[in-house]
Amino acid sequence: MAKASSALDPNQFSCPICLDLLKDPVTIPCGHSYCMSCIKSCWDHKDHAGVYSCPQCRETFIPRPVLGRNTILAEVMEKLKKTGLQAATPADHYAGLGDVECDVCTGRKHKAVKSCLVCLASYCDIDLQLHNKLHHTKQHKLIDAISCLQDKVCSHHDKPLEVYCRTDQQCICYLCTMDEHRGHDTVSAATGREELQKQMGEAHKEFQQRIQMREKELQELREAVASITSSAQSAVEDSERIFTEMIRSIERRRSEVTKLIRDQEKAAVSLTEGHMKRLKQEIDELKRRHSELEQLSHTEDHIHFLQRCQGLTVTPEVGFGPRISVSPRCSFENVRKVVSELKDQLENVCEKKTAEIHHTVTKDTILSVLVPRTRAEFLQYSCQLALDPNTANEELHLSEGNRVVTWKREIQSYPDHQERFDSWTQVLCTEGLTGRCYWEVKWSGRWVGIAVTYKGINRKGGGNNSGLGYNDKSWCLYCSGSFCHNKVETVVSAPPSPRIGVYLDHRAGTLSFYSVSDIVTLLHRVQTTFTEPLYPGFYLYDGTIKLC
Repeated sequence: MAKASSALDPNQFSCPICLDLLKDPVTIPCGHSYCMSCIKSCWDHKDHAGVYSCPQCRETFIPRPVLGRNTILAEVMEKLKKTGLQAATPADHYAGLGDVECDVCTGRKHKAVKSCLVCLASYCDIDLQLHNKLHHTKQHKLIDAISCLQDKVCSHHDKPLEVYCRTDQQCICYLCTMDEHRGHDTVSAATGREELQKQMGEAHKEFQQRIQMREKELQELREAVASITSSAQSAVEDSERIFTEMIRSIERRRSEVTKLIRDQEKAAVSLTEGHMKRLKQEIDELKRRHSELEQLSHTEDHIHFLQRCQGLTVTPEVGFGPRISVSPRCSFENVRKVVSELKDQLENVCEKKTAEIHHTVTKDTILSVLVPRTRAEFLQYSCQLALDPNTANEELHLSEGNRVVTWKREIQSYPDHQERFDSWTQVLCTEGLTGRCYWEVKWSGRWVGIAVTYKGINRKGGGNNSGLGYNDKSWCLYCSGSFCHNKVETVVSAPPSPRIGVYLDHRAGTLSFYSVSDIVTLLHRVQTTFTEPLYPGFYLYDGTIKLC
């Protein structure tokens, strides 16, 4: 018996309802066996007008069959238990952490493999077979097992969500279409998904394009980093070499000056020592003659005195040579002054050139690859702007929510404000911009200027310090075909179109103006260093500007 039991499948002795080993087994007329308590409970809850059926084969019985214990099967079950046979389920068939549990299993739950959107229940492999037998004539939608099936049921009507409301963009049941969603634009859930999936397909395509664009930019940045690193290393090596040559040149000049001073010192000392030797000889001779005169003056022999006195007379050449003039100050005092002046000049030159080097290094390291190239790329940095009524000249009329400005011959009724342009027909936007920003304007008329400026531009009077582009605080593209900054005008590279795009990269110090149509064409680009937020501004005389 033990050998026979080892070849048997434990699932053959399981109750199809509770999935455990048969307990008090009974066999109904169709031949299928169940636990007596399980089949009774099933028929007690599923009595349809006195018709009873087998949960597996669906054979019907009228009247309700009388259940009797299957003694033979009960004896087999007892013997099987004694041999250690168990209707065990492999461990990986049980639901674990993160798995969806079967809604039918009793006791320890099995892992569900499918969920039914009609029954709103999840089933393991065994219960799924029973489900498919019970509902083989119905259209039940099975999907991979998911949790939270209650989210698929309408909270108001307790019905499956099968309709998509386009108006409210939410899933509803059929009863909802007759209540709070009556008259709304509704479609089946499948149609709604198809439409949204089509939109998602377009979004997916756009994401793919953006990913490719960004990956290309990333590769360009990697190449830029490699180029910058290589170029910086070359610049450092060249600078080290040049500064070393400069240091050697200064060391050589220092040695030359030192040698010049020492040579001059040697010549002067040699000459002075010659004078000193001659003076010592004259002094010795004068002392000798002075001593002889002293001795002769004390002799008492008159003849001897007269004879010796003639020979001791002081001759003009002894002690009366040319006088040696010695300067009370060192003749090298001026050298220190000249060398000090040289040091000051070198420091001034170094300071000036170092500033130029700093500007050149900063300018040369601007990454041109970061500048957008298509209108779609520019629009990623688009910003919403609004005109500031407190800055508008009295001849300018604002409309459409302060997004359109038009020059008028009649004076507008604006209240007095310290930030209003009282002479130049100009207006600024309310927002100060930093970072990377892009905006477009439509223009028409004869004299129109599109500009950016620091907030500190003068607002009063008709001088250059108030006009956009005519001072160091503002930059202006005049649509007549020129660009102006600090009173310096430059002819633009192409005629401007009725739509102008402006791109600002505040940190990089770039300001670009573009003619916008099917493509964007660069009109003018500024490379500088911005120290404050920039305010978009406009000049109008007989014209209109609209913020797009």
